[in-house]
Amino acid sequence: MMTPEAKVKKVVAKQLRSLKAYYFYPVTGGYGKSGVPDIIGCYRGKFFGIECKAGGNKPTALQEKNLKDITTSEGMAFVVNEENMHDIAELLGATPVQLELDF
Repeated sequence: MMTPEAKVKKVVAKQLRSLKAYYFYPVTGGYGKSGVPDIIGCYRGKFFGIECKAGGNKPTALQEKNLKDITTSEGMAFVVNEENMHDIAELLGATPVQLELDF
């Protein structure tokens, strides 16, 4: 059974594919860095990090720090949940023509 957060990630990934954005799910164990957003990518020359949450969960202090570090470096950083998970194109600044989804 899929967790609520996994459902959010699935909806986000579908939109990113539709936008033809480059993205991946970073591995944080071993040599990875803790607190990195769930999804890292690039869209139209702009770096982004997306932290996916569900059920009222909020980012940890370390996750918040990483999101702030991304925006400080002029990247885009978002916390996405059930309320805004269908708004990825808007968050990334895509025009409606660039997004072709079948919800």
